[in-house]
Amino acid sequence: FDVDGASGRRTAQRWQEVAEEQIFTFLHHHNCLHTTRSLPPHLFPFLIPAFDAAKPNFSNILSTLKPNLVIYDFLQPWAAAAANEQVVESVMFLTTGAASISSAVHFLKNPNMEHSIQEAEHNKYLLQWFGGTENGVRNKDRFLECLERSSNMVLINTSRMIEAQYIDYVSVLVGKQTVPVGPLVQECGNREEDVHIMEWLGKKEPGSVVLVSFGSELFISKEDMEEIAMGLELSKICFIWAVRFQGGDNTALLEGFSKRFEERGLMVQRWVPQAKILGHSSIGGFVSHCGWNSTLEGIINGVPIIAMPMKNEQPLNAKVVTELGVGIKVPRENRKLKSEEIARIINEVIEQEGGEILRTRAKEVGQRLKGEEETNVAMDRILQLVKPPKTT
Repeated sequence: FDVDGASGRRTAQRWQEVAEEQIFTFLHHHNCLHTTRSLPPHLFPFLIPAFDAAKPNFSNILSTLKPNLVIYDFLQPWAAAAANEQVVESVMFLTTGAASISSAVHFLKNPNMEHSIQEAEHNKYLLQWFGGTENGVRNKDRFLECLERSSNMVLINTSRMIEAQYIDYVSVLVGKQTVPVGPLVQECGNREEDVHIMEWLGKKEPGSVVLVSFGSELFISKEDMEEIAMGLELSKICFIWAVRFQGGDNTALLEGFSKRFEERGLMVQRWVPQAKILGHSSIGGFVSHCGWNSTLEGIINGVPIIAMPMKNEQPLNAKVVTELGVGIKVPRENRKLKSEEIARIINEVIEQEGGEILRTRAKEVGQRLKGEEETNVAMDRILQLVKPPKTT
């Protein structure tokens, strides 16, 4: 990287060393350049300075490629600035849901007013995150500058079918139209290591299996893991569990879980094709932390969500799920998961008559979301933005 010396040559040189030696070396050695899922927590504060250090090279790329448009996310106001310097349009793309975004912007602009979907824990998270400063710039200012620099509109990964009121409120708060692109759910190809999973699913009855997955970056506590395991055991429902352990050799623990469940459960200690599994006819429920991508994958595949939000914006996403009528949130006792409640909710969703309304509603919403109308509208708006004006 070449580093801009605006923050001081010595400071810039330090950030460059951190970025190159700690983050990129770590990711390269762990073969995960596309994700932060294996990045130790103590290195996260260095990510934003590493991003900032990329601006000069990014400007060079723009000069070489001469694109018509730059699309950027909430951490890179410098990307929009670099585009503006070369007279290139730029648009911010919000990858999380409108409920959480509206809550965040509302928190920043109207801190003394309650938001309709506000959560105390989420407010604490927002205060902590936006109150931080990285590389001499407040995170709050980074976020607001990204919104301000976006050309005429802001793109967001959601749909009016599930978040219309929150999309409209984001538009009011940011003073420009918020354009949903429709749920962007990546299709998974066929991989040899996934054959066993799909074959196992193929032997189960339609709607009889729950997928248990908490995303690619979240580690749940050992206490929560044990309660989930006991809940699955009590439910007597078949399941696939994508298990993630944080460090150490957990072979014995995994084998212990597997022996308890025998043929009824499939434990997988690696990345799984979540969207592909959710699209299988044998899946009848999705035990999820309600990360936004996972939430969208569950909704668009018409699978009822058994919501166990853990942190950050996940409680807000869980509220969207329950408001939409496509999921149930597992209650906690003194902020702790309880196996009996987990088993009760799983049984309600998969087997009981009371879950029939939920299952029907989830399928209806999923089917409606499969259309491409919103994606096409978003593409038209982008084309209008970059299309050169007519000459007379």
